[in-house]
Amino acid sequence: MKYLLWLDAALYVIVFLLIQFLTSMAVMYFFPDFQVNVTALTLAAAVSSVAIVLTFAALRWSPFSRLYLQSRPWTALCWVAVLTVGTVIPSVWLSEQLGLDLSDEQKQMMTRLMSTPWGYLAVGIAVPLAEEMVFRGALLRTLLKVFSSEETPRWRPWMAIILSALLFAAVHGNLAQGIHAFLIGLLLGWMYWRTDSIVPGLTLHWVNNSIAYALERIFPGIDDVRLVDLCGGSQLRVLMYVGFSLLIFFPALYQLCLRLRKK
Repeated sequence: MKYLLWLDAALYVIVFLLIQFLTSMAVMYFFPDFQVNVTALTLAAAVSSVAIVLTFAALRWSPFSRLYLQSRPWTALCWVAVLTVGTVIPSVWLSEQLGLDLSDEQKQMMTRLMSTPWGYLAVGIAVPLAEEMVFRGALLRTLLKVFSSEETPRWRPWMAIILSALLFAAVHGNLAQGIHAFLIGLLLGWMYWRTDSIVPGLTLHWVNNSIAYALERIFPGIDDVRLVDLCGGSQLRVLMYVGFSLLIFFPALYQLCLRLRKK
């Protein structure tokens, strides 16, 4: 019965948030300066992600299968990486046009979290794996069943994809990250729907977070710089960079439409 599936979907999100909350409380107990302590921030992100992965794997809420990897989808995964690169500048540009930005406190926390190699292990690897298992492997998998029928119209799976993307955006807790998370969540959900695997989404998520980490390490304080400043004050150059990124994004998306198939 579909109401049980709705309860399952709600349970996945609640458990995800609960593990994060309890982990943060535990870390704060040992590190009262939690928000400014790099070790504490890294530990909280890593431990909560590992706990989420172990919980969802042990309870088989996010079933593991080697079927997709056995199809050797290496070319498709390379195109996923290319697609991700093409989303970076347009996403930043959209956030700037909407006037969305992280608070100074949130920026400082992210900068501290990404200031060490251990921070990369947490943000670049552990967090993407945990979030893909929850929001695609468990939540979206269940929502696709909710919105399925014997004669499923092509638009009905998109209801599940959009809802999962909205929830994925909501758990980020702020509009600045939420807009990007929603748009990326649509891509992640679409790739899961096409393949029944979190591997393409995990690749996108990993590349996305790795780019953010690399930019922060190479250009400290880049979160405080606008695209127009990087382009010498030229709005035309900003639009050229956005257009160039879209010339990367759309061919990669076309390739993925051809290559991402259920195996």
